[in-house]
Amino acid sequence: MNIKNKALHNWLPYYLVNSILLNRRENTERIKHVMFCLVDHYEPFNSGADEYTAEKRVLTWVDRYPRLADKHKDADGKPPQHTWFYPPHLDHRFLSDLVTLCRQGYGEIEMHLHHNHMDPFPDTSETLRKKVEKCIVDYSTHGIFCLPDGRKRFGFIHGDWSLDNSRGAEFCGVNDEILILKELGCYADFTFPSLGVSQPSMINRMYYVKDDPLKPKSYNWGCELIVGGKPWGDLLLIQGIIGLRWSSRKRLLVPSIEASNIGNSDILSPERIDFLVKNAIRIKGRPEWLFIKLHTHGCREVDYDSLLGYSADGMYSYLEKNYNDLERYQLHYVTSREMYNIIKAAENGKDGNPNDFRDFEIPQYHYCPSV
Repeated sequence: MNIKNKALHNWLPYYLVNSILLNRRENTERIKHVMFCLVDHYEPFNSGADEYTAEKRVLTWVDRYPRLADKHKDADGKPPQHTWFYPPHLDHRFLSDLVTLCRQGYGEIEMHLHHNHMDPFPDTSETLRKKVEKCIVDYSTHGIFCLPDGRKRFGFIHGDWSLDNSRGAEFCGVNDEILILKELGCYADFTFPSLGVSQPSMINRMYYVKDDPLKPKSYNWGCELIVGGKPWGDLLLIQGIIGLRWSSRKRLLVPSIEASNIGNSDILSPERIDFLVKNAIRIKGRPEWLFIKLHTHGCREVDYDSLLGYSADGMYSYLEKNYNDLERYQLHYVTSREMYNIIKAAENGKDGNPNDFRDFEIPQYHYCPSV
């Protein structure tokens, strides 16, 4: 990804100071555990697709993803995990297909909310609250968000990267969105990174944010999550890696932006995987736990190779060969919920194998298989 027109002023100064000048990384000689999480802005009607095309896209995933995933295993014997963040404004009949994949142990479903640019009137706090509440009720009929004790919890990705009105009324319009998400059961936001005005200045950290209900983009700065720390504010932001790297083009090395995207134009090559592992997000006090969260738009046919085909197979094979030798590295394929649980376990001082903490705070939703 080239570096033109990518709103660098939002994050580059912080990146340069913290990642290059201060070099804040803690060293460790312990075995490194790599948490690999792939979150999908899963929109079957993307690019104006009709019902036939949308259905074909979903059935392609139901057919091809198990065949790909069954060829691969992490240190815990689990296949690659995929988290489908499904928008509630789309046809809910496709949820049952995704739930089938979840019950087979291939991933989980969370909430991906677009609002305003498809609506005749701008959202208010009240209308947004009703949309989220309706999504919870509707998805619960499939067991999604349903915990054994009756509670409802969910992970969140904002459509168009416009969390907390960061891109204005056309894409959101609600300044107290973070508070609303907290009150309705959101356990963490997985929206970022973003190469635009919505990108927070605080990068490559897991951090808590506190909402200012009168102003947009309250998440721009916050309180970093650390081992032995306490929850703060209103919501935890779980980010992907953003930074600068070199990429090969026409036998030349050119500067590029790493923004944690997977797609036809952002194949996860061996060199890029090495960069991500080296620059994985770490929690202060637990440097041997490495967190890599990548995002994609999985319903576009142009991206199938990177997610379901030859390139995806190569990606998982390289991860397993180079970062799962069980002596220097252990690889853990995790859903967004499992990544959150492992992060919270670290905050609570837990140590050892992260596999023990996949359900640390939020257990599996009802549609998931028992373990």
